[in-house]
Amino acid sequence: MKLVHQINLAFGIALILVLSITAVLIHFVLLDHFMVAQKEELKMASASLSATMMKSESFGQATIDKRTTLSASTSQVNSSIEAVVTDAQGNIVEDVLPMQSVQIGTTSSTKTSAISSVGKVLDGSDKGFLVEVNAIPQGTLTLFTPVSKIKEIEQALLKRLLLVFGVGGVLMLVLSHFITRKLIKPLMKLKDELTKVKSRQFSKVKRVKAGGEIGSVAQVVFEMADELNRFNRAQKQFFQNASHELKSPLMSIAGYTEGIRDGVFEGENVRKGLDIILSESDRLKNLVTEMTLLAKLDSEEDIYKPSLVCLKDLLAETIERVNPMLVKKGITLHPSYDDHEQLMVQADQDKLLQALLNVVTNAIRHADKHIYINAAIKKGRIEISVSDDGGGISDELLPYLFHRFVKGKDGESGLGLAIARAIVERCGGLITADNHKGGGAIFSLGFPIAT
Repeated sequence: MKLVHQINLAFGIALILVLSITAVLIHFVLLDHFMVAQKEELKMASASLSATMMKSESFGQATIDKRTTLSASTSQVNSSIEAVVTDAQGNIVEDVLPMQSVQIGTTSSTKTSAISSVGKVLDGSDKGFLVEVNAIPQGTLTLFTPVSKIKEIEQALLKRLLLVFGVGGVLMLVLSHFITRKLIKPLMKLKDELTKVKSRQFSKVKRVKAGGEIGSVAQVVFEMADELNRFNRAQKQFFQNASHELKSPLMSIAGYTEGIRDGVFEGENVRKGLDIILSESDRLKNLVTEMTLLAKLDSEEDIYKPSLVCLKDLLAETIERVNPMLVKKGITLHPSYDDHEQLMVQADQDKLLQALLNVVTNAIRHADKHIYINAAIKKGRIEISVSDDGGGISDELLPYLFHRFVKGKDGESGLGLAIARAIVERCGGLITADNHKGGGAIFSLGFPIAT
């Protein structure tokens, strides 16, 4: 069953249950309300009739006058209310029975039957009447009205309410159908866009306009497709660049090897050719090693072994490793730390050391005379900045600096900064690059503080 039908069915069942329970509650509330209202009316009528009879002449008046007075009084109150007068011994006073069933000129048998029926009401054996008893000088005045009349009024009103409920329920079902279709329509569109993702048509995925949670999911799907499209392009570019980077040293190795084999190089040139073959082999080896490491950082979990690492010690080891390059190029490195004795992060020490070496060696290649390294705690995070006094990063290169095989001036494989970014991100950190206001490039590495 389609989702739209499931929602409509569930809503319909819930609506029927709610309306049914409401109708039952209204039935009892209305019945109770009418019963209470009728009892209050009986009390008022009883008080009125008692007052009227007390003001009348003596009880020995003509029966026709008594009947007329009592009947007129009851009709003014409510035509459905009947009145009975009993004497001190509890006997019904036959001559003043103001009932529609007993009028002047009726036979004695009819009166006897009516009196018998009224007797059941008075002694409480007939539950079909509401009864109000009041004492008068002549004896007892009893007013009663049939419960069936009240139920008829209540049921008539309830039927109208049920009709209103029915019409309202139908309108709500129709409205829910349109609302459900409006909600489901973005989901159907989202399904089509996900089908494009499944078919790897990432560039054709469009943003589905919707509100609420569906809109949020649609936005995530669109961003996911855009990221997958970017990753797909990066992968294609990676293979293209990798094949180009691998092809260059292989061609050099093959060319010099064939030249030596065919006798093209002789004497000292043979040695030079062999040196180039060794150099290109080392370059090829380093390139393959870096490509393998980058692939493992992206896909393998067990290659990364986190532990508590002291950044001060790690930076000291980094400076010691790059010291030969600094001396060779005549560059001075200036490390500085804030007042915190312990700058601890949760990371793989060897991998993070490699990331720092990649960033610092990149700074050495582009610096003129000085490199500055600063480690401090800022806004609840540990930040390491590596800046140089070189020419800086070109605006065209800056957005793609950490992409694979993106090389600046004097760059080597174009994988060093990509590896550094992968390692830093696996540490839960973030690496960024920008141009310093005073000139040169600045790399910032941010890490959460280990607890």
